[in-house]
Amino acid sequence: MKIERDFHMMKGDSEFSYAKNSRIQKRVVLAAKPIVVKAVREVCIDLHPQSMVIADLGCSFGANTLLFISEVITTICEDYNNTIRESPMEVQFFLNDLPSNDFNHIFQSLEQFEQLITQDCACKGLQPPPHFVAGLPGSFYTRLFPCNSIHLFHSSMSVTWLSQVPEQLDGSMNEGNIHIGATTPPSVAKLYQNQFEKDFSRFLQMRCMEIVPGGRMVLTVAGRKSKDVFNAGGTTTIFDLLSQGLRILVAEGRVAKEKLDSFNIPVYCPSADELTQLVQQCELLDISDIQLFEMDENRMHDSEQAEGITPTHTAGQSMSATLRAATESLIASHFGEDILEEIFTVFAHNVTSYIESEVEKSGITIITLYLQAKH
Repeated sequence: MKIERDFHMMKGDSEFSYAKNSRIQKRVVLAAKPIVVKAVREVCIDLHPQSMVIADLGCSFGANTLLFISEVITTICEDYNNTIRESPMEVQFFLNDLPSNDFNHIFQSLEQFEQLITQDCACKGLQPPPHFVAGLPGSFYTRLFPCNSIHLFHSSMSVTWLSQVPEQLDGSMNEGNIHIGATTPPSVAKLYQNQFEKDFSRFLQMRCMEIVPGGRMVLTVAGRKSKDVFNAGGTTTIFDLLSQGLRILVAEGRVAKEKLDSFNIPVYCPSADELTQLVQQCELLDISDIQLFEMDENRMHDSEQAEGITPTHTAGQSMSATLRAATESLIASHFGEDILEEIFTVFAHNVTSYIESEVEKSGITIITLYLQAKH
């Protein structure tokens, strides 16, 4: 499996596309909004750039990508329209993701987005700052920008994805599991941990070259509250239920056991302590804030019903569509496309059974890091 070649959120606007199945990611962007607003304001006040350069790393596509841009523009619009300046501050957005990302979807959405932003600001008697949007394909585990060129880095739910399946993890070392599961050997969990440490350290090293002194970063990841690497709450449960579904298909002869044993999802959910330690080891960044919150997909589904939103799927089907939008490209490249309908139908059934069971449920832990580059 080659991540840069095989991995992307599901493209377009179809039933299982990321654009239509990214409610969880939207909630995360909204939850981090106060920190993003604070970061934009502090960059403006402390650095007062004539042209602010902002990069969204792992931007994907769809409404969530544009939601971040609108938060930034609205903040600048509201805070600085009344500020006397010789000329308005300009804003340059770079939207980064792997080359296989659906950048065309973003570009085709921009015209309507610009109209909405202009209308939104006009309703408040304000005018949006001059702003420009560019796509930048490439892995954020490599250098992306010139030295000292970025004022604000943002990344939401992307650094959770590793640059590759952990090195030295092969064959049947993680038999019957596609991630860190209950029966995963501790040695395999350690390989995942080592790969994340290597990747996240490299990510910070690259960004520290590119960020201006005093620049800010807002990084949000799916993490874990527990120090126990085997307990990432709801994220562990989701991958366990998908592993369970694949084991069922192996038992039915639909999937070869060797195929299951050799498939591992390149995701790691760090603890706040792990993130803090790696930032401190970097020595070029200060932690301004770190926040944790828990998101319950089940309650999200219930709250939408309470708000009068009629769900078109059960909670199990909804979770299945969300996971499919994120992982279908990897599953299809390893197992083939013929198995997709079966595996995600079985997974939806497993999720529904889990929700209806008496087992104590865990939410998905989200961690937001707010960092400042040292002067």
